[in-house]
Amino acid sequence: MTAPGQNIRTPLLAYRVMAWTTGLWLIALCYEIVSHVVFHHEIRWIEVVHGWVYFIYVLAAFNLAIKVRWPIGKTVGVLLAGTIPLVGIIVEHFQTKDVKARFAL
Repeated sequence: MTAPGQNIRTPLLAYRVMAWTTGLWLIALCYEIVSHVVFHHEIRWIEVVHGWVYFIYVLAAFNLAIKVRWPIGKTVGVLLAGTIPLVGIIVEHFQTKDVKARFAL
């Protein structure tokens, strides 16, 4: 029989990886938008990649939220954090710290 915390490790790792990946692609998206507006560059593929990465982030964060039983408000806040540059990474740090403390990981 596995300890309750063992079932949290994989969803937590997936959430952490996707929070960082989403944050980095969001920064790239901001660069693309500025590049498009200021320099009239056409780099339109970054927004597509970021969209798919964010979708996977939502799935990973929602999976973790279910496993650790976050309230709906916290879950929505974590999901929306991935839409603001660097906020998703900051939220990930604090949520990981909280989950690790709660489940003794």
